Amino acid sequence: MKSSNNFKILFLIGRPAAGKSEIINFLKRVPEDEREKKFHIWRFTEIDDFPMIWTWFEEDDIITRLGQPRLHTDNEGYFKAPYLWDLLIERLDLEYWKQSKDNEVITKGGTAVIEFARGREHGGFRRAFAHFSPELLKKAAVLYINVSFAESLRKNRKRFNPEKPHSILEHALPDEKLKNLYGENDWKELSSLDPHYLTLHNIRVPYVVFENEDDITSGPDEPLGRRLEECTRRLWEIYLG
Repeated sequence: MKSSNNFKILFLIGRPAAGKSEIINFLKRVPEDEREKKFHIWRFTEIDDFPMIWTWFEEDDIITRLGQPRLHTDNEGYFKAPYLWDLLIERLDLEYWKQSKDNEVITKGGTAVIEFARGREHGGFRRAFAHFSPELLKKAAVLYINVSFAESLRKNRKRFNPEKPHSILEHALPDEKLKNLYGENDWKELSSLDPHYLTLHNIRVPYVVFENEDDITSGPDEPLGRRLEECTRRLWEIYLG
């Protein structure tokens, strides 16, 4: 078992295209010992709801070709029911507990990085966090990647690769759908009561905001690393209590 010098669970959240996946991609390039020392993340595993969502889209397209009614989404790609957003969070929670039994990264003391985005239209982050188990939240810290909607829209357009719509780093939403689903979010309200902790299930979960309006996550590794090191250092201090 590794020493406890790293986060057990790190939520990496924010608007779509805020820079979450770019941070994960950067961390993968940092050697383990350096990553633990600078960012308190030794070995880590990713748990992301985008692959789950994309599977639903693919299944619905197959079902349509079979002449049957779509299960998850309508013909425009919107979820058929609001509870499906809750289902995704329940799946993230379930996936963590499954991996905590047989994923050596977690069983040997590494970090589970849980990534997702939520807009006010489908309940926001408050509703999402309500569907994580208290046992998971007690182990967690939150790094919120802060960008405006305008920046989210710009990056969403920039990253789209029509040859890889399934790619975590290169997928995108149409402008109208991005605005409808993510034009507003509730992060400021959720974090307004305390500068260091979110209260979720009556549990105080530490958080830090990573400012990314200047899109440092798309630039060279060195400035990104410096900002991430500062943010995770502050988050670690709060995490230790």
